[in-house]
Amino acid sequence: MPDAALTEDLARRAAAGDGAALAELLAEIRPEVVRRCGRFLPCREDAEEAAQDVLLTLSRRIATFEGRSRFSTWLYTVVANCCRQKYRELRRRAAEQPVALEPAQHVDPRTTSVIAGSRVDLLEALDRLERERPHLVAPLVYRDLCQLEYAEAAERAGVPLGTFKSRLHEARRQVRPWLTDAS
Repeated sequence: MPDAALTEDLARRAAAGDGAALAELLAEIRPEVVRRCGRFLPCREDAEEAAQDVLLTLSRRIATFEGRSRFSTWLYTVVANCCRQKYRELRRRAAEQPVALEPAQHVDPRTTSVIAGSRVDLLEALDRLERERPHLVAPLVYRDLCQLEYAEAAERAGVPLGTFKSRLHEARRQVRPWLTDAS
């Protein structure tokens, strides 16, 4: 994150309705948001689209930021959710495309995220985990993807620290074979 104190101050002011603070906040965090989105989506264009979705969501929902946790925690949750949504959209788009491509056709670079690398395997695993054991998704996202401290992640998930650690352990145990099979 850029200057954390400045970002927190801008977020509080923006949440209180200060439009200039919101504009400054969006400019301040944009590079970090693009970087974070890039951790989820391997194709740069996809990460940039997701980053735009994050900034739009943030500008629309900043009033819901209450300041009970750090702004970065709230932001990383928005990043994770927007990236997962972008991935689902890309997967749907790829499924709708014809399987056989003519040799002269160009592959849309936006659909390449759907077939690329371990980050996409992780997104697939998260989708599967969400279908099978939805209460385990948040611990994995907050701790392993957003890299929040345990206490902050547990607070964000709304569960006691011990419960959070137990769910995180179970989520990792559940996802590990899916990631191994994907390689």
